[in-house]
Amino acid sequence: MKKTLLAVFALANAATLWAQSELIRLNQVGFYPNGPKTAVVVGSSNKKFYVLDAAKKDTVFNGTLSGNSTWSFSGETVQKADFSSFTKTGTYVLGVKGVGNSYPFQIAPKVHEEMGKAALKSYYYQRTAIELTPEFAGKYARKAGHPDTEVLVHESAKTATRPAGTKISSSKGWYDAGDYNKYIVNSGISTYTLLAAYEHYPAYFSSLKVNIPESKNEVPDILDEALWNLRWMLTMQDEDGGVYHKLTNADFDPFVMPDQATKPRYVIIKTTAAAYDFAAVTAQAARIFSSFKKQLPGLADSCLKASLKAYEWANKNNAITYDQAAIGKNPEIKTGAYDDNNVADEARWAKLELYATTGKPDYYQAAKVTPATMNLDVPNWQSVGTLGVFSLVHLRNKYPLAEEKAIEKQLLVLADKLKEEALKKSAYGVPMGADASDFVWGSNAVEANEGVVLLQAYNLTKDKTYLGAAVASLDYLLGRNATGYCFVTGFGSKSTMHPHHRPSEADGIAEPIPGFLAGGPNPGMQDKDYCKEAKYPSDKPALAYLDDVCSYASNEIAINWNAPLVYLALGIEAIKAEGK
Repeated sequence: MKKTLLAVFALANAATLWAQSELIRLNQVGFYPNGPKTAVVVGSSNKKFYVLDAAKKDTVFNGTLSGNSTWSFSGETVQKADFSSFTKTGTYVLGVKGVGNSYPFQIAPKVHEEMGKAALKSYYYQRTAIELTPEFAGKYARKAGHPDTEVLVHESAKTATRPAGTKISSSKGWYDAGDYNKYIVNSGISTYTLLAAYEHYPAYFSSLKVNIPESKNEVPDILDEALWNLRWMLTMQDEDGGVYHKLTNADFDPFVMPDQATKPRYVIIKTTAAAYDFAAVTAQAARIFSSFKKQLPGLADSCLKASLKAYEWANKNNAITYDQAAIGKNPEIKTGAYDDNNVADEARWAKLELYATTGKPDYYQAAKVTPATMNLDVPNWQSVGTLGVFSLVHLRNKYPLAEEKAIEKQLLVLADKLKEEALKKSAYGVPMGADASDFVWGSNAVEANEGVVLLQAYNLTKDKTYLGAAVASLDYLLGRNATGYCFVTGFGSKSTMHPHHRPSEADGIAEPIPGFLAGGPNPGMQDKDYCKEAKYPSDKPALAYLDDVCSYASNEIAINWNAPLVYLALGIEAIKAEGK
């Protein structure tokens, strides 16, 4: 009788141990054999954890959980499970008696490469003016939408030579987000980040293929993809050098496929921010594509010429900001504003990219880069000054500066704050939350860009603690977060399924297009009235996420969110490929 009771008790414990539990949060894609491996366990009274072979359920590693910590952003009491010393490749789950087991994960070399490639391939699915064929898009093939060969000049953008109603051609480019419009300001940081990934890791990206129509040519796929948007950006420059702020419908389209969205399209007012962003990216493109003169004759020269022209226009028109309420009602424009009343950072970025491309000291001197004025922050579309510093630091051997050490120090101050949060302060062991303002609209892009900052610090110092903190940023996005979601569509066991993305919703396919990063927790919940039938699970910053197509404030996708995901995931892969 006693043996029978013990056997029943053991089986009950085993059942609890093997049961799936969302109280164990970890990177659902996986870990590198020789790299950090951390999971977060919520509310456990047990001190031990186990790593189990996912197929055989054999225990392959056991360890002790850390002490309790409370994450203020979620209100949870959690413990960490560190199994970094376990290096055997395979598929596993992590278990805690009384809690259950995690979603399965892999330990493998190149563990994030497929996800990173999907994140890069997502831009192909966002292309305008091209049919996506089964050869490249598989079941997500679709007809071409928005050729944009006859775009109208809006009243706000008229000039003597291009009066309102003039038709211009402004084809190609990417749909900005879940909608079908195109915005220069947001294209700026997105295109920059893809180009920077290539510039910083050329050996890795030169051989990376993601199955796009250009994959058989002699240009790396990441540059071909960036070029699809860059060529559109070039069409957005007016004859006087100014750059239209956006190309858009008057209002957002309904949830239909791109070819069914046929309303008139307009280019809207030329702004200082658009011109400086354009100048920065085209200067960077001129620098990078100068190595591809045979494959792309004349492109680098055209980009530099366009950059200089936009830069001159912005200097002469340095206070034209976007004010959607003031641009008129002929027709009234209701799409994304991307408004920015402070263009000092855009100006600095343009000057530093022009300096990095031309080597002319006048541009550097005009940027007035000093420790007192730099004020580096984690980049976003509205704050881009740090991007130029990335370029300066990367090219430090080509353009040595007297202030180089001071510039590097400022970058490391920012990176150290993020590393300190990840490795010492955060209950979840992630940089996210180094500032309370991290949890905003597009919070997942904040975390991805924090990872990009950390990779700059690693590239500069080769200090592996920065690399470990960057990996923690990726861990957060792929499941080690308070929601338990892997925020990249098509990856992980519990991933975003209903993004606010018109093609994914309208194509009749249950699974969303893979590789998109959802916006992430947003306590602002600006869409809560729009989401009348679906409710946010919590208003706590780290939990305010709703996987529903209605949630444009937490579950939309965007090109400027995917770009740092590409850089972070594949930048880490590039470093690992070097044997680091």
